[in-house]
Amino acid sequence: MLTPDILNALKGYTANMSNSVTLVVQTGEHEKRAELLSFLNDFASVSESISVEERDTMGKLRSPVSFMLEVDGNPNGIIFSGIPGGHEFNSLVLAVLQSSGTPLKLDSGIQNIIKGVATELKFEVFVSLSCHNCPDVVQALNQFAVLNENISTETIDGGLYKDLIEERNIQGVPTVFLNGEVFANGKIDTAQLLEKLMDKYPSITENMTAEAEKLPLQDVTVIGGGPAGISAAIYSARKGLNVTVVADRVGGQVKDTMGIENLISVPKTTGPELTNALLTHLNDYEVTLKEHLRVDRIEDGDTKKIYLSSGEVIETKTVILATGAKWRELGIPGEKENIGNGVAYCPHCDGPFFKGRDVAVVGGGNSGIEAALDLAGIVKSVTVLEFLPQLKADKVLVDQAEKRDNIQILRNVASREVMAANGKVQGLEYMDRETEEVKVLDVDGIFVQIGLLPNSQFVKGLVELSAYGEIIVNEKCETNVEGIFACGDVTTVPYKQIVISMGEGSKAALTAFEYLLKK
Repeated sequence: MLTPDILNALKGYTANMSNSVTLVVQTGEHEKRAELLSFLNDFASVSESISVEERDTMGKLRSPVSFMLEVDGNPNGIIFSGIPGGHEFNSLVLAVLQSSGTPLKLDSGIQNIIKGVATELKFEVFVSLSCHNCPDVVQALNQFAVLNENISTETIDGGLYKDLIEERNIQGVPTVFLNGEVFANGKIDTAQLLEKLMDKYPSITENMTAEAEKLPLQDVTVIGGGPAGISAAIYSARKGLNVTVVADRVGGQVKDTMGIENLISVPKTTGPELTNALLTHLNDYEVTLKEHLRVDRIEDGDTKKIYLSSGEVIETKTVILATGAKWRELGIPGEKENIGNGVAYCPHCDGPFFKGRDVAVVGGGNSGIEAALDLAGIVKSVTVLEFLPQLKADKVLVDQAEKRDNIQILRNVASREVMAANGKVQGLEYMDRETEEVKVLDVDGIFVQIGLLPNSQFVKGLVELSAYGEIIVNEKCETNVEGIFACGDVTTVPYKQIVISMGEGSKAALTAFEYLLKK
């Protein structure tokens, strides 16, 4: 199943394994078992430190197509139920390497939090092998298991366990269960997982700062890891400044974009590819990266104090805010209650769950029409609902959508309520804004694509915001607070584009450098 090129790459990755890892497969019969064993034996063939063993695990594994990782003969809490191909292949590779001693890609502050968990936590992550958001959750929880013997995590391929998907009313991925109860669903990053854990188990925050390393006074602290933030950090580092980047994840919203064809000089790329390129470029410079952390608040003064979700405090001379934006929600009854049960924000991840069924896309901009076109090849029908009398999407996209027999477009309509029964979406209530007639659209899924909301809540009351929540800046990226600058999609700068954000990030860095020179 694994090509010679992949096997050669794996040989390089596993060459320096310091601990032996055994892939223990549950005994029994299953139509996919032979395929799983072939896959794992090919995988193990690249290193003497990796082996495959068939064993009755006495109930520790779910089925004959489940396997767990043992390190030097001891289970480490990582389980895969299914064949981890597709996007989850990297999750398996990282799990083996990190179990064997490869350093974890988690900030020391986060590691201290996880090591301090004294409660037994059993995670189950339901995934689709075509979901590009699922690996982020799987890989984060696998690292948690490596760090703490009280934590275990099982990655479950929904395509192989359809009865379990039906039993638990799962209609979106990733869906995470903790100790048998729904813990999180939909796109979620490591920072959000940590926040949910700290909310559920407040006691783990007691050890947050016990072993945290104190950073020296920074010249520039960039908050945000998208195109604007990485650009600001690189330009600052090139000026010889001490720079720290705080980000919930590198790439930001860009990481969720599958097709990028308007980044000048790069004819075609994807969000994950661009994110990797941003990180590679950043690593060329001496920049401290504190990823998977959020900023709780900023204290102004000649020296700014930045309070992190890990309990750490960064002292800095200047701050560059580059926190971007997030998907805007409809804010109607039934939306939040049915996220993962028919309400979704990522057609790439959750579209396959609605194969052969009727769905709605709310939003007639580029994102909405692109989502409709993507879904049209999978589902039975797509109905696009646009609030305004005219679509906002580019004409070329609208023309493509109107040519599709299974795409219907409703203009000048207002979504009012998500209708659900027995834990599943059954329809969307909407109103014709011209006649005020209320109707119900019978659909099994609703994909919300209505734009972005600035991530500026944590600086409300610190810097001046527009009526839309954007940080108000001048032509030099200066806010109304001395020493605090802002750039990218979180600001009032028009046209939320990658190339514009990169330019604004570099501009903010140059302005901060000029400010420091004058100080």
